[in-house]
Amino acid sequence: MKFRNHSLALFTVFVLGTAASIGGCATTGMDRSAKTSNSIKDVDIEIRKMMVQIDVTAASLDNVVAPGQSNLKKSYDSYSDNVVKLDKEGKRVIKRLDEMKAQSTKYFAEWEKQGDTYTNPEIRELSEERRTNLAAIYARVPEAGAGIKGTYHAYLTDLKEIQKFLSNDLTPKGVEAITPVSQQSVQHMADLKESLRPVLVALDEIKAELYNKK
Repeated sequence: MKFRNHSLALFTVFVLGTAASIGGCATTGMDRSAKTSNSIKDVDIEIRKMMVQIDVTAASLDNVVAPGQSNLKKSYDSYSDNVVKLDKEGKRVIKRLDEMKAQSTKYFAEWEKQGDTYTNPEIRELSEERRTNLAAIYARVPEAGAGIKGTYHAYLTDLKEIQKFLSNDLTPKGVEAITPVSQQSVQHMADLKESLRPVLVALDEIKAELYNKK
């Protein structure tokens, strides 16, 4: 789902109301609006990249433990590279979620302050209603992502320990020994993917509210 720049511009003008009458706050408010919108986009992109990397990493592990490997070292190296990539993606997603939470908190706190400056009661009421509704929608993202850290670390621990085991015993017998553990790690992978999906749903709700509603 692509962001539409002209919709963003209209939304920014709307949430800031009669920005010119607020004086020096207009530029700062628009900047906060843009940063908050960008944080949504960043989280969405990073989570989708992480979902792809989860599948790629799992496939590379399956390849390592597949019977009859012609080049076990090559398969292991590919798996190790993918574990590193997934580790980076996971850390980036968690960082983006934390940044989005902090940015949106700041954004809505300042919006509330600016709402008190309206002299027109209708505009003041509209600003408060809009701010309250959007703040509630934004809050669903960190709520939905509350379980990501735990599932991410559980799955990554599986992958790194399998990697460590094979680094010491990269032989057909070693692969055979670790295969049951690699199969059990599939549950942690499923838990991680399941913990990411509600965040994508919450992000889609925000984007629908900002850009798609007529």
